[in-house]
Amino acid sequence: MTTMLSTAQQEEFISQGFLVLRQQASAAYCEEVIAYCEQQLAGQVQPIEYEADTRYPGAPASRDAEGGLTARRLLQAYARDPRLAQWATGQALAAPLLQLLGDGALLSQSHHNCIMSKQPQYSTATGWHRDSRYWNFQRAELVSSWLALRNETVENGCLLVIPGSHKMDIDVAQLDEAQFLRTDLEQNQALLAQAQPVPLQQGDVLLFHSNLFHAAGKNQTAATKFSMVFTYRAADNPPRPGTRSAASPEIVL
Repeated sequence: MTTMLSTAQQEEFISQGFLVLRQQASAAYCEEVIAYCEQQLAGQVQPIEYEADTRYPGAPASRDAEGGLTARRLLQAYARDPRLAQWATGQALAAPLLQLLGDGALLSQSHHNCIMSKQPQYSTATGWHRDSRYWNFQRAELVSSWLALRNETVENGCLLVIPGSHKMDIDVAQLDEAQFLRTDLEQNQALLAQAQPVPLQQGDVLLFHSNLFHAAGKNQTAATKFSMVFTYRAADNPPRPGTRSAASPEIVL
């Protein structure tokens, strides 16, 4: 499916920092990718990020601890399989992304570029953060695409967002040492009160700005939640040399 954004959709993304595009991938494709993921996880085909690697609050203390080898992400998705690469650069994503980022936009292989596998029992919640906190580009103006491979709900840990927060100036005192928004701070309560969940159906795509505050709860269901995530930049917004953001080759859309 090729999706050209309407003027209203473009304005919504610019003002809110996120946009949901419904039914961009077929159920058959999503199920095919899920089967591939399950095979990769069963064979522990690297690279994989485990819950213990995140160091998030509540995560297992190490890979040797109980639940420490719970897989959180299949990394390097673009290079893992042609079916994933074709999605990452195919017209369903390229058409809207080129509208938002301009001609010559590129896929970053250094960030996201993964399939999220939020599993029951040992999956951890993700606090309020901006992805740009640990990315190094000329401007914090990248766009990530999030494909729901299964339905995403509050119960299984769908994304939560603070609309418009990509435009907000946040003082360093409002963040903790890992640059997560402090939920214990009175100054942040009005901002946190604006949060809303973004439930998705299988095949839906969420586009969101790299400076948008977002979070996710734990998976409280019995089934793993799979999501495929890639990140893109404008041609005139290169990564800073010598940083992690510049470590991997980029792919032109």
